[in-house]
Amino acid sequence: MSARIATSGLAKRLLRNITKRTPKSASFLAARNYVSLQLHHRRSVLTSAQSYIPTRSFSSDADDLLNAPRESMPFDVLIVGGGPSGLAASIRIKQLCQEKDIDLSVCVVEKGSEIGAHILSGNVFDPKALEELLPGVDWKKELEETQESTATAVTSDEFLMLTKDKSYPLPSVFLPKQLDNHGNFVISLGQLCRYLGGIAEELGVEVYPGFSASEVLYNEDKSAVMGIATRDMGIDKDGNPKDTFERGVELHARQTLFAEGARGSCSEELISHFKLRDGKNEQTYGLGIKEVWQIPEEKFKSGFVQHTLGYPLQSKWNDSTFGGTFLYHQEPNLVHAGLVIGLDYENPYINPYKEFQRWKEHPDIREHFEGGTCISYGARVLNEGGLYAIPKLTFKGGALIGCSAGFLNSVKIKGSHTAIKSGQLAGEAVFESLSSTEKAPVSETFEVSEDDLMEVSSFEDKMKDSWVHKELFEVRNTHAAFSKFGFLPGLAYSGFAAHITKGNEPWTLEHKTRDADFTKEAKNFEPIEYNAPDGVLTFDLLTNLQRSGTYHDDDQRAHLRIKPHLENIPESVSMQKYAAPESRFCPAAVYEYVEDEKSNSPKLVINAQNCVHCKCCSIKMPGEYINWTVPEGGGGPNYQVM
Repeated sequence: MSARIATSGLAKRLLRNITKRTPKSASFLAARNYVSLQLHHRRSVLTSAQSYIPTRSFSSDADDLLNAPRESMPFDVLIVGGGPSGLAASIRIKQLCQEKDIDLSVCVVEKGSEIGAHILSGNVFDPKALEELLPGVDWKKELEETQESTATAVTSDEFLMLTKDKSYPLPSVFLPKQLDNHGNFVISLGQLCRYLGGIAEELGVEVYPGFSASEVLYNEDKSAVMGIATRDMGIDKDGNPKDTFERGVELHARQTLFAEGARGSCSEELISHFKLRDGKNEQTYGLGIKEVWQIPEEKFKSGFVQHTLGYPLQSKWNDSTFGGTFLYHQEPNLVHAGLVIGLDYENPYINPYKEFQRWKEHPDIREHFEGGTCISYGARVLNEGGLYAIPKLTFKGGALIGCSAGFLNSVKIKGSHTAIKSGQLAGEAVFESLSSTEKAPVSETFEVSEDDLMEVSSFEDKMKDSWVHKELFEVRNTHAAFSKFGFLPGLAYSGFAAHITKGNEPWTLEHKTRDADFTKEAKNFEPIEYNAPDGVLTFDLLTNLQRSGTYHDDDQRAHLRIKPHLENIPESVSMQKYAAPESRFCPAAVYEYVEDEKSNSPKLVINAQNCVHCKCCSIKMPGEYINWTVPEGGGGPNYQVM
């Protein structure tokens, strides 16, 4: 019975936000009726659930708790993910609600403990989309006033080719125009999202951080999406409910927009369920690993931006490893530095984290960190497949937006601006569709029926007519060129496409192989020796992991699960054929092999509590043997300045 009371408490947390954030355009009477109806529904569900739950002494009690009816809440629009695209969509819908005097309820759920907690990006920010979303708003001033974070104008933009000991600047005339960063700003994307979250709430969006979307809800024949269910809280590592158990909540919506970021668990399920990637290229990913440093004033160069190719990832002209590094100076004294490596690399002995540490030791790089202090660490995957890897965006009941779909421009090394634009256009398309029907908003009907569900195909049309499509079209073949031809030929092809053809080549380079399948057997390579960390410039992984603020309750079911039909891979394939690449590519030391005393053979240990939610393991594991599911809401990293 205590578990049902806890569940009621969770619903009341949601309900308090409804009463606080009732849209200004809604009448007081409608708001009061809505809240009254929701309270009545919750009390009815609670009463019926309590009537059949036995005492805790019966063995069936756990099953009863875990299968008890979930409380539900209806919305016109539900957005899964509080990143740039999701917040942009919510803001645009509410802007249109005010302009047209129509009341649509909009809800954003975010698995991080707060908006921005799971956001990680370079980030040299192209403000084009944001300024289209917020015309006439001095976002730079407001960002500083609300978040104490300075958007620092780019003043110096250099691109270096590195060898082991030297660096050679590449003249801008040879670089793609899209790499020009003048007019852009060095920012913390997490802080920008917190700023956008505040705007969304002021407009009447209901924003709920700390809630993990664990299940996609379909209609009866699974032809349409009805919403999502949040993960149950308070289940121990053996799958039994604890005294703190809270049943998840069902959030229903006429339209559900999935803005989970790259490799989102619900988004990947939808892509598979609705076959949204049929006829498209296989998506390919990069892993970004990043640190933020505070440096002495005499070392700081406001607005300095640097990118590098070559060492340590490429040492030969035809190296197939795709990737490079970035280093940005943000006021007042921050350095954002990181490495991005394409996950289609072949050598299983590559350790991306240690490659990043090795890069910092380069004589022309280490000077940027001298006298400084590392204050934050994190990692996240990013989409690199480009235009032809973007799946079909819409389905009945919802759509994919932002990096859930994959609008990152890997040549420009940016995806935040395209994510924001996709959210803005999705918001417009959804508003137009919902407001053009004769069906009343949820604030009047208090429910979502199957008849309310529709496919907003106009969103896909809007994206194809936007500058996002044009930008991605110009570089549509570049990542595939690196994969097919190697480092220098790929670089040459990128220049050719950017300066001459602008995407109008009479051919398309296909990419049909998963990143996991690019990994070659260990017998083809030699182990790589890396320098020991010095604790000043370079760090061991577990020390750096503490700087991510990562936390998960140890006593919960691991959210990283071996797929049942692939259990043989960690047992007899990964170590034996590939020398256990997961013990190296994971940037959080989640996976390790230990000697099993009984069998005298290596056994996989999954340290799920270390996970920074980068999603790399779901992509690069041999055979993709890991199923990445969401942990309890609020778990994971707690990034502040990423």
